Amino acid sequence: MEVGNYSVGLDIGTTKIVAIIGKKNEYGKIEVLGIGKSKSLGVHRGVVNNITQTIKSIQQAIEEAELNSGLKIGSVVVGIAGQHIRSLQHSDYITRADSEEVINEDDLDTLCNQVYKLVMLPGEEIIHVLPQEYKVDGQAEIKEPIGMYGGRLEANFHVVVGQVSSIKNVGRCIKSAGLDLGNITLEPLASSEAVLSKEEKEAGVALIDIGGGTTDLAIFKDGIIRHTAVIPFGGGVITEDIKEGCSIIEKQAELLKIKFGSAWPGENKDNEIVSIPGLRGREPKEITLKNLSKIIHARVVEIIEQVYVEIKNYGHEEQKKKLIAGIVLTGGGSQLKHLKQLVEYITGMDTRIGYPNEHLAGDSDSEIASPLYATAVGLLMNAVQNEAKEALETESSEEILEEEGELVMAGEESETIQRPKQKKERKSVFDKWSEKLKDFLDNAE
Repeated sequence: MEVGNYSVGLDIGTTKIVAIIGKKNEYGKIEVLGIGKSKSLGVHRGVVNNITQTIKSIQQAIEEAELNSGLKIGSVVVGIAGQHIRSLQHSDYITRADSEEVINEDDLDTLCNQVYKLVMLPGEEIIHVLPQEYKVDGQAEIKEPIGMYGGRLEANFHVVVGQVSSIKNVGRCIKSAGLDLGNITLEPLASSEAVLSKEEKEAGVALIDIGGGTTDLAIFKDGIIRHTAVIPFGGGVITEDIKEGCSIIEKQAELLKIKFGSAWPGENKDNEIVSIPGLRGREPKEITLKNLSKIIHARVVEIIEQVYVEIKNYGHEEQKKKLIAGIVLTGGGSQLKHLKQLVEYITGMDTRIGYPNEHLAGDSDSEIASPLYATAVGLLMNAVQNEAKEALETESSEEILEEEGELVMAGEESETIQRPKQKKERKSVFDKWSEKLKDFLDNAE
């Protein structure tokens, strides 16, 4: 199998596990080289609850992707979601030793590292620390403080917190499936990478990713992530309601939802009926489409209202925080008929369905451009960015090596040629955190 310059995103969802292999083409778009998917058996509401089954499902998806692409998968970027995820706002500051020197990346790192030391509830760990705006010596609303003078550097942070055990379980599954953990990213952040445009993030937008087990929310304004939330309901509970309400098995309920389901009961006539074969020689069941859409409508309204409460908590009603670009729906659940209209009706906000095709190369498989794969495509984009960053760091350290090597050769008096110093690679706090997790997993062997 070929090993080359490509990246892998792995979306461990409640209903499906998707592995996507891809790379950046010469136009800066993502070229998908292979995709593998399998039914997710060990995940409930975004959280791993059966390690053995999850490992099997991951291996199945990976094998299929490897077969499709003829490539060997090593390291993957994984998404994390689930009802244990919560977010909070926090502000922190550092006093710089020398205000005569300009603020550099190390200062920002020190400030970020300080936030990571916040004491959380027992069993919780900080996943992301996302800076919002900075203040330098009391001067507010600074987006990029590098290069400025100042003694006191302050910032507002959006802090995403999750349960240590849940995160470690995901890491364990990856390792046991024979893969390396490249990075862990919050799923709503990955989905937003894939389906939102720069302009939307500037104007203010709420991304609602309706998955099988959870509904993820990410709010952006002025190009910065402002709020994230994971609501523990998704397409799965709608299927469950249909199953209970119509007394049919889950497989039939899922098919009914996809083929005939609608979030708007008014459009179905009373005489529209679908017949479902009975179990083991029993009479077939007749279900009116009006009843079906009433069941779906009730649950969808509940999910949207919970999401809307989160959007209002962010302060959407205020003029300063208004989300001009409205709502973008994505994920498998967004394909439900008339959902867009219902969301517009409940929230009064402009709504569109988000497809991840904007960042994909033109000749990509049309199947991948479905909202179903938004998170997986976002994770792949994250993996591609990580690769590019690493390549840049390696290049710059090699250049420094060459330069220093030449300097040493030029000084004729020096008899012993010293080995040039390696450039200190700047690691994001998150990379350090990933390493900590990897060490933990290695020790747990």
